[in-house]
Amino acid sequence: MQLAEAIKNFKFHCEYEKNLSQKTLQAYNIDLNQFEEYKDYRSVDVNELDKFFIKDYIQRLYQSEYQVKTIKRKIAVLKAFFTYLEFDEIILVSPFRKINVQIKEPKRLPQTIELKEIRKMLKFLYKAKDSFINKDIYSYKALVRDMLIIEILFSTGMRVSEVCNITKYNISLQTGIIKIKGKGDKERIIQICDSEVKKLLKEYLALYNKLIEKNQYLLVNRLGNQISEQSVRLMIKKYQKLSGIDKHITPHMFRHSFATLLLEEGVDIRYIQHMLGHSSISTTQIYTQVNMKQQKKILNTKHPRRHFNLLDE
Repeated sequence: MQLAEAIKNFKFHCEYEKNLSQKTLQAYNIDLNQFEEYKDYRSVDVNELDKFFIKDYIQRLYQSEYQVKTIKRKIAVLKAFFTYLEFDEIILVSPFRKINVQIKEPKRLPQTIELKEIRKMLKFLYKAKDSFINKDIYSYKALVRDMLIIEILFSTGMRVSEVCNITKYNISLQTGIIKIKGKGDKERIIQICDSEVKKLLKEYLALYNKLIEKNQYLLVNRLGNQISEQSVRLMIKKYQKLSGIDKHITPHMFRHSFATLLLEEGVDIRYIQHMLGHSSISTTQIYTQVNMKQQKKILNTKHPRRHFNLLDE
């Protein structure tokens, strides 16, 4: 079987038999298309692709200066592809059985936003909102929507993709409950408990009700279309600059801040795991390392031992 046909069959398998999410399928498409185009081997028979070919391809990935995380993903997709070929008896043995690929990803602590910076941004936004005289113009409506997005990111720790995919059926105005569809289409429930955020949500729904009806997504643009993740990133960048914060802030940093701030307040890590939608506790435990920085700061500044001056006694 030619490589192009084998990849086509594997994509069908991933979409209709494994029922992978659209985001995962998009990543698979990118990685498989790249492999297919490597040396223009579309017409090569998959049985000819041995471990030396795979090693050569992995070396090319490193030479292309991809991040380690991206290389790991591309290799994982390729490994899944050859495992599928072996399982379907299209090839006898996957070449990955003869390769020992171990890629160590450097551990990076999650970047967070300081509480004073979040407060500064929100204070700027609420002041800007109060300064509007005419609340019928679109710039006021857009500001209310942007404020709601930032409040949801900070109040719930949701991923930006999860926020953009909330539909009007996923959220209850009365209870503040949001039903989230996370990675791998796993569902979880989280609540908006702050009264000010609930009030903002109520105002937003009144302003955008007709546009929301167009395609059922909660957060929409002026045409009633689902707001994109990129639009959210650009929006946050805009308000970061306008509020005078000298730091590059991303939507995901609100998620990291949500977790670390709850941990600093003594919330059990398993509750945080559930709220973030992590399938494994080990993923959530990275925030305990972030919390060690806070612990060091507390011990340096608050521990009574720092007042001891034994030589002068």
